[in-house]
Amino acid sequence: QVQLVESEGGLVQAGGSLRLSCAASGGTFSVYAMGWFRQAPGKEREFVAGISWNGGMTHYVDSVKGRFTISRDNAKNTVALQMNSLKPEDTGVYYCAGRRAINISTTPRRFDYWGQGTQVTVSS
Repeated sequence: QVQLVESEGGLVQAGGSLRLSCAASGGTFSVYAMGWFRQAPGKEREFVAGISWNGGMTHYVDSVKGRFTISRDNAKNTVALQMNSLKPEDTGVYYCAGRRAINISTTPRRFDYWGQGTQVTVSS
């Protein structure tokens, strides 16, 4: 069974930066596409960023383009989300997710594995 464990999030002021990481264990990480999702209170879980199995392709929701960067290290079974120029609307619980496919998806139901989530709060 694949397990995904996110690093601790945190509280950051608007304009600041935060880096999230996710460590995978128990599966063949190098053939899984990975993604980051977030969920704000009272809202549905939304796609933030995705990366293909080898890191060759990435995709972002429009609201984070140019500010967030997803990356992966298959040798270490990790995926990271570097978040810069954070805004209050980036606040939410961030989830790392993996799917048994090589290509990116933006749909939560297409992911097979989920981390426990980590809170990111951006103050204005």
